[in-house]
Amino acid sequence: MASLSSLFSSPSKLPAFSKPKRSHPITTATLSEKPYISQPPFTAAPPPPKPSTLPIRKIPGDYGLPLIGPWKDREDFFYNQGRDEFFKSRIKKYQSTVFRANMPPGPFISLNPNVVVLLDGKSFPALFNTDKVEKKDLFTGTYMPSVDLTGGYRTLSFLDPSEPNHAKLKKLMFIMLSYRRDRVMPEFHHTYSEMFENLEKELASKGKADFGPPSDQAAFNFLARSFFGVDPIETKLGPDGPKLITKWVLFQLHPLLTLSLPRPIEDGLLHNFMLPPFLIKKDYDRLYEFFYSNSAELLGQAEKLGLSPDEACHNLLYTTCFNSFGGMKKLFPNILKWVGRGGTRLHTDLAREIRAAVASHGGVTMAAMESMPLMKSVVYEALRVEPPVASQYAKAKRDFMVESHDAAFEIKEGEMLFGFQPFATKDPRIFNRAEEFVPARFVGEEGERLLKHVVWSNGPENEHATVNNKQCAGKDFVVLAARLLLVEIFRRYDSFDIEVSTSPLGNSIKLTSLKRASF
Repeated sequence: MASLSSLFSSPSKLPAFSKPKRSHPITTATLSEKPYISQPPFTAAPPPPKPSTLPIRKIPGDYGLPLIGPWKDREDFFYNQGRDEFFKSRIKKYQSTVFRANMPPGPFISLNPNVVVLLDGKSFPALFNTDKVEKKDLFTGTYMPSVDLTGGYRTLSFLDPSEPNHAKLKKLMFIMLSYRRDRVMPEFHHTYSEMFENLEKELASKGKADFGPPSDQAAFNFLARSFFGVDPIETKLGPDGPKLITKWVLFQLHPLLTLSLPRPIEDGLLHNFMLPPFLIKKDYDRLYEFFYSNSAELLGQAEKLGLSPDEACHNLLYTTCFNSFGGMKKLFPNILKWVGRGGTRLHTDLAREIRAAVASHGGVTMAAMESMPLMKSVVYEALRVEPPVASQYAKAKRDFMVESHDAAFEIKEGEMLFGFQPFATKDPRIFNRAEEFVPARFVGEEGERLLKHVVWSNGPENEHATVNNKQCAGKDFVVLAARLLLVEIFRRYDSFDIEVSTSPLGNSIKLTSLKRASF
């Protein structure tokens, strides 16, 4: 994918298109005309790797008895040990960061929960090598939600690059990201200024302000205004978007969540059986109608790519709501958590850097943000220490070897690989003070070299998303949005204080003070 600067550079003309046909009128917004993002130039394949000098070791661990083994691992993962201790205990038991285990949900949702677990920064990149592994139907792990939740289509996230529609749909996502790129920064400022003004009022009246619901509403409003040129509050959808999306996502991810329900109910129902899609159909139809009514230009481009308007719309909805909104729902509270814990000194350094860069560049521009090394490093560090997507899956296309720091292991064709990213990106043999949040970790030449080990986007941070890989199409957009959040905060405030608790989908943040800018 293009760099941040090229992604949001000056507009150019979008090719003409025909509007999709539908039986009822379509409401459209006037959108800027721009081409989709061009792909990086072709480069020759790298030379074959040198033979490993590491000792070859049999993958330790086993899957236990059918049904019983997967059930026991699920109980350990969710309840007896908890997620992190589940992995730590097995690393200690097997003296290896590569081992066999079962991943939730197991029976009766997942037909085959057996995986080879990769928990270090050296073995983890095997999950990105599409020459050796495939990603078909593995986005959510060892099970796949019903396609009835996505209009009967397997959306882009579940397609392998070898499938014909993968390239078409990914090109469509590049178009969506680029053709209104000149509106992204103004709409972010407009939307999040509104949010912080409301948070200030709540803080003044109640002494605390819950960041979650206002942040969710702002995220959806920003995405709709930026990508589709419409304010959802002014449509039939009104303020209901975030609530509908959260419920829809729950129907897809409940086998992987704990919701603080009584254990027999939660484990017996949510981890054993999929919730029926018909219960969410009316809510999903409201979201679909909103996107179809406001995507005429994108759906026209989809037809030129050989996609039906219906399939394209379901994919636009999925990318905007599940990938983009869902990512911001997790990432933004994570950023507030880690920056908030950084304290006054970090806040002062960020405020000085951000305000000086904005002043010297005459406003919030791409050039201004590129001259904020600490701010950029803070975003990368938040993505490293608590990535918004923790798990990655892949299936071996053929036999191959995977290496940890200490040994090489033979992977057999058809075996499922699972990587838990927070362990890989906190690998102490790659990062000093790996468990700590180090704000300036990625500043300077040495810091930038470490970016290849920041892999939140299903690929290294210093590589690009293309139609031929599974790296997140919106990788650069997410980084930009996170940077804009910090810029917005520290243009307005000198410092802030928070309270942090956990929620089923991440961190829950309450603001306890916002100290207005004084310099």
